[in-house]
Amino acid sequence: MKTFIGGIGCFWDETKYDGIKGILSTECGYCGGDDPNVTYKAVCGGDTGHIEVVKVQYDENILSYEDMVRLFFKLHDSTQKNRQGTYVGIQYRSEIFYNNDNEKNTAEKILKEMNEKLDGKVTTKISKEKNYCKAEGYHQKYEKNKSLKFG
Repeated sequence: MKTFIGGIGCFWDETKYDGIKGILSTECGYCGGDDPNVTYKAVCGGDTGHIEVVKVQYDENILSYEDMVRLFFKLHDSTQKNRQGTYVGIQYRSEIFYNNDNEKNTAEKILKEMNEKLDGKVTTKISKEKNYCKAEGYHQKYEKNKSLKFG
């Protein structure tokens, strides 16, 4: 089992990973800021450096890290700076967090390919994983739980 952490906008978009063969689980969280323990309220203030991310556990026998990076780019609009759709703010930026040089090199290679396809308009950042924190319980599987509650 391997882990991929990426910001595709609002972390409630974790549902975009549902049903994809090789995806074992998802978790909403925050990553990239200086504080190892942040809250939703603090992150929404826009000054913690953290963004909303989805931490994805995947089966490396089915999906490679490269597959995960390519999937990341398919699941959101990487040309929107500090936003995704109606979600606006620095905490919704497009960003991939890596853990080692192989992951960094793979992400940079695919980012370059995407920039060539999209005339240099990709705003995605690639950063070393820093201070990942799991989001509060009520954010986990939010969209799924909301539809069960109000469905």
